Amino acid sequence: MKKRLSFLSLLFFTAQFTNAQSNDNKAATSKDNNIIFVSDTQKPMMVEKLVLRPNQNTRATSLEFSEILQKKPGYLYMLGDVVALGASNHQWKKVDKFLDSCRKQGSTVCAVLGNHEVMLNKRKGVANFNKRFPMNVNTGYVSVADSVAVVLLNSNFNALSVEEKDKQQTWYQATLKSLDIVDSIKAVIVACHHSPYTNSKIVKCSQTVQNNFVPAYIQSKKAQLFISGHAHAYEHFYKQGKDFLVIGGGGGIHQPLNASSTAMQDEAADYKPMFHYLSVKRIDNKLAVTSHFLKTDFAGFDIGKQFTTNSRTDLVLEYGTN
Repeated sequence: MKKRLSFLSLLFFTAQFTNAQSNDNKAATSKDNNIIFVSDTQKPMMVEKLVLRPNQNTRATSLEFSEILQKKPGYLYMLGDVVALGASNHQWKKVDKFLDSCRKQGSTVCAVLGNHEVMLNKRKGVANFNKRFPMNVNTGYVSVADSVAVVLLNSNFNALSVEEKDKQQTWYQATLKSLDIVDSIKAVIVACHHSPYTNSKIVKCSQTVQNNFVPAYIQSKKAQLFISGHAHAYEHFYKQGKDFLVIGGGGGIHQPLNASSTAMQDEAADYKPMFHYLSVKRIDNKLAVTSHFLKTDFAGFDIGKQFTTNSRTDLVLEYGTN
């Protein structure tokens, strides 16, 4: 009986994503393959300023928002901690203007909840978040961009009930299996807020993300990239043949990283910009990934690290002299 239910579930998900891709194709434009990810755009809180060293963080976020608008992405994904306190209406004012500009120029904007969105007042924080991102489902959802399925997950496990955790886990595993057999899906990206792996000295690796999200990602045939934030740094880990990126450079105070012999091997050990965002483009069944960083003199953005998924040949460009 369980096997039959599992099979029926896969059929349901297959139909769901085939229809979603069909709908996307109807409105497809040349910019749909311009996919951007950004994380941790929150304004630094006072307690953070006491522990870490701020550096014109709100200005950096404003410049990043302007840069993204100039790129006119078909799809923009914000990976949590969009604001410092989700329950505060005041915190959303600048973000609201940015989101309104994105949508007016035709960009589809999706997001996942970060810990700052559920801080202090979870109910109001989630309500404010869902108002800005109506596509959000607190137990996971999918967005399809240029035949790339982006699986967006809620990694705030402490803010989820047992039933919600089970629902998300069942949905997530079934979804990845379904995406593997949908012909219209060429690649899969898994994204959440908390990083399964990081060398940050401020936040730890998320063991719950490692236990709940990583195994299915590793087993998936089409899943090629796992993107997260929370740690305010750019990090690239390669584990069990899969790429993991940390991109928490949207404006939060930069976090120091463990560089000792106990640190995990970081494929981007020589690339540590303070503020950055990510762009992804599909090339056949692979993903071309580019990190864009804000120059230290705040005079604009430059191209940093580049690599292609399912390939161990990293394309490294010079990242400027500033």
